Amino acid sequence: MTDATTETVAAQTPGRSIKTIGIVGLGTMGAGIAEVFAREGFQVIGVDQNQEGIDRGHQHLENSTARAVTREKMTAEEQANLLARVSFSTELKDLAEADFVIEAVVESVEVKKQIFRELEGIVSPDTILATNTSSLSVTDLSTANAHPGRVLGVHFFNPAPVQGLVEIVRTVVTEPQVLADVSDLVRAVGKNPVVCGDKAGFIANTLLFGYLNHAVSMYEAKYASREDIDAAMRFGCGYPMGPLALLDLIGLDTAYEILETMYRQGRDRLHAPSPILKQMVTAGLLGRKTGRGFYTYEAPDSNKTVADDQTPSADDKPQLQHNIKTVGVVGTGTMASGIVEVFAKAGFDVLYVGRSQDKVEGVKAAITKNFDKQIQRGRATEDDKAAVLARTSGSTSLDDLRDVDIVVEAIAEDLTIKTTLFENLDDICKPGAILATTTSSLPIISLAKVTNRPQDVIGMHFFNPAPVMKLVEVVSTVTTDEDVTETTRALCDKIGKVAVSCSDRAGFIVNALLFPYLNDAVKMLEAHYATADDIDTAMKQGCALPMGPFELLDVVGNDVSLAIQRELYLEFREPGFAPAPLLEHLVTAGYLGRKTKRGFRDYSTR
Repeated sequence: MTDATTETVAAQTPGRSIKTIGIVGLGTMGAGIAEVFAREGFQVIGVDQNQEGIDRGHQHLENSTARAVTREKMTAEEQANLLARVSFSTELKDLAEADFVIEAVVESVEVKKQIFRELEGIVSPDTILATNTSSLSVTDLSTANAHPGRVLGVHFFNPAPVQGLVEIVRTVVTEPQVLADVSDLVRAVGKNPVVCGDKAGFIANTLLFGYLNHAVSMYEAKYASREDIDAAMRFGCGYPMGPLALLDLIGLDTAYEILETMYRQGRDRLHAPSPILKQMVTAGLLGRKTGRGFYTYEAPDSNKTVADDQTPSADDKPQLQHNIKTVGVVGTGTMASGIVEVFAKAGFDVLYVGRSQDKVEGVKAAITKNFDKQIQRGRATEDDKAAVLARTSGSTSLDDLRDVDIVVEAIAEDLTIKTTLFENLDDICKPGAILATTTSSLPIISLAKVTNRPQDVIGMHFFNPAPVMKLVEVVSTVTTDEDVTETTRALCDKIGKVAVSCSDRAGFIVNALLFPYLNDAVKMLEAHYATADDIDTAMKQGCALPMGPFELLDVVGNDVSLAIQRELYLEFREPGFAPAPLLEHLVTAGYLGRKTKRGFRDYSTR
């Protein structure tokens, strides 16, 4: 942006000309914010408490812009002009001409308040004052200023020059024009502002850290290994990082402080830091910055993990303890068809069973259609399709499953129907055959107990669409034989899937972490804290998630989401897991999401 564009910004903010930006605190975040404004043509005054801080901020600016030049995202001339627009000082009084001042100092109420007190006697009455806090009360900070109406939160995400999201936090006394002016200013520097109220964590951290804390509790309870928890969320939800690896990146001390602040303000037990988090912080295991957290790293500040006493050994790779050559699949829906295709692609002979010949033919048609798409895109050949179809055969009789080595059921998510099926499979299948269920929410032990082979019953939870999604949750009950668990994991490896192990409880890993987060988002909307659009934007741009919570809910189906959330609540009896009333009301009204053309959004005209 040129100086001419800066004038345009001023024109867009009635009664307030914003040309000079003041930044207090020149750490990584403060220097990054300085770069954001200087890059767009604003004059920037950076203030830090001593020359060492000034030198650090200046070096950060030079290094960051040099990388941009190397990557050809700016020219050397543009870099020089950018750096020339930034001046430095160790005195707050040098911010007297600033039109907008944002502090990015240490996360301390008293330190931030002292800055706002001093700025009161330095800057113009029209100057907007902002805090970049990620968790402290903006309202509390604003009380240090004689004009709290001009104070608000402007929360950039790290690294500021890269991340597109900025949370604008209004207090109950923030002037509407101040809010409008800052929203325009943030847009003018190429960022996407989302407006929310003053609540610990704002939008992104409130939803993110509740989820992260839940993952820590899961790890602490030894429900699943750190590797399996992280793999589950990466491959099951498409998240860029698993929750425990992300905590190591953020810093366990930072996470603890944010959770502690959120808990003190909201008294939500789900935000109370997990005990192991405090223990690790006390022990100095803070994550990447100390070289050890949930994982161990090559050196402090390294992103390369190294083996430690929790790392699975290569000798621990699961092996087929049962001889698996033929696979049976019960069901003919989308999930069943996908599972048939996955096994057949991996070289297994597959026999699938449906209720009618039409449904059996439908599986073949679905596999054919899927292959035709892949062939058109150059990802498969006609020979590949012919080979897979040759390894599959369909039937309408369960009795034909008598000689298969494993049966995977993928029928309706109804306990009564599945129980009856398992009773029949127990009578039909040969001794030693594994009986697997793809249920995503029902108790697997309820299916195991109706058979005379509970040791051979296991959960094999594929994700939709099965040919595409890499994750399979391998769920063992208290009666499942270890050889069966190992065989199932080894089988997942043979069909090209990532297996994660957990025990038989509601939600397994993925749904137990995902749906409480989605439920929290609904509660946030219900409280009018932020709009659905702003919440979705915050989670996509602030946390790099593939979809916002409301986009995802409308795709999954609000009825499905409500059923899963109810199962979690009934199993754990955690008050925070109680389904949000708004979700229940939408389901009652028939607003189920995309499938009914209306959910959290209206799709009737799309």
